[in-house]
Amino acid sequence: MKVLFKGGTVIDYATKTQDVLDVLVQDDKIVKVAKDITDSAEKTIDCNGLYIMPGMIDMHCHLREPGGEHKETIETGSRSAVKGGFTSICPMPNTKPTPDSAIVLKQILDRAKEVNLCNIYPFSSVTVGEKGEELVDFKSQLEAGAIAFSDDGMPVENAAMIRKAMIETNKLGSFVSEHCEEKSVSKGAINAGPVAEKLGVEGVLPEAEEIMAARDVTIAETNNLHTHICHISTKTSVDMIRSAKQRGVKVTCETCPHYFSFTVDEVLTSGVNAKMNPPLREEKDRKAIIEGLKDGTIDCLITDHAPHAKEEKAKGLATAPNGIIGFETALAAVITNLVKPGYVDYMDMVRFMSYRPAELLGLKTRGEISTGKIADLTIFDPNETYTYTEDMIVSKSKNTPWIGKELTGKVKYTVVGGRVVYSEN
Repeated sequence: MKVLFKGGTVIDYATKTQDVLDVLVQDDKIVKVAKDITDSAEKTIDCNGLYIMPGMIDMHCHLREPGGEHKETIETGSRSAVKGGFTSICPMPNTKPTPDSAIVLKQILDRAKEVNLCNIYPFSSVTVGEKGEELVDFKSQLEAGAIAFSDDGMPVENAAMIRKAMIETNKLGSFVSEHCEEKSVSKGAINAGPVAEKLGVEGVLPEAEEIMAARDVTIAETNNLHTHICHISTKTSVDMIRSAKQRGVKVTCETCPHYFSFTVDEVLTSGVNAKMNPPLREEKDRKAIIEGLKDGTIDCLITDHAPHAKEEKAKGLATAPNGIIGFETALAAVITNLVKPGYVDYMDMVRFMSYRPAELLGLKTRGEISTGKIADLTIFDPNETYTYTEDMIVSKSKNTPWIGKELTGKVKYTVVGGRVVYSEN
């Protein structure tokens, strides 16, 4: 089937294209990108006034299935993802059971095929059961369908073990995506400081992230290895990684929309719906995250979509679980808090939401809008402004500080493999 996406502003980082063009798709491939395409097509979608970017890729999220289906399922998470414009997502391995074997990976992949909305590329755990005691069989896990490896949710504290994991995964052309949290200084509910003191809760020291990030950067530099640092949130982390990259260290990293949109003060407004790990930080950290996205120090923007049931979040700030949902607000958060103020442009946005994630994950047929590539597209209105409300949320969980906030930018169509899997109309 041929589908013609007519007259949208195509933004493609790989070719540095930003122009009003037509995109012709046949079956699952892009077959032509040009002005005023006259080829016949079974369906034409008018994209006048809309922007067309390569399908967004979230390389760090949580779908909770298996084991946490009361919070989210592969189906509800996929529906949330495509409403937010994501065509590919990578669930983290902190499920029950952990995807530390081909059996569990197959269960996830089979369910993803049944749902058949977005591409799902699961991460394998680094250790068996995420217990930090025994490394998984990296080769077998890759052969079973793991996209890469992560200790998200349960950091590998043993330096010798993470060193071995980095060496072995790099030999296989893969990498470890590392949740940097030094447990001896990470106890607490929100960022340490005046807000935590005012609310009477224990504060998380920023060093919890920074100490372990420094460890992993050191291992990478000494051994000439690639490592990827999850969800960085502090100025020190940004500065450390920028300096390491300037020295030629093979370190990459990611951050989330909440770290450039909010500070810890948001907890005073949103309470437990602004509690996540790492926590929201100070204004200097928020500004540093923006600078890191501008200059390419931060490679990717991820959501860390982390659904929790209302009764779990209702336990109170001190004991409620960490995490917020993020699929459905990520694009708007970027437009509202980065593009509109002039910190980054749409080409930058495509770089860190599509192009670089595809590159890091080895998804060679995705992350670009050009002939022969898979037709994964995110089509959005960059100017539509609205107030985000709970009844707009598709995710099974509703834990987000974005409720009640004014946002600009709205996904109109999400196209996966040439299929329109989400349309606002």
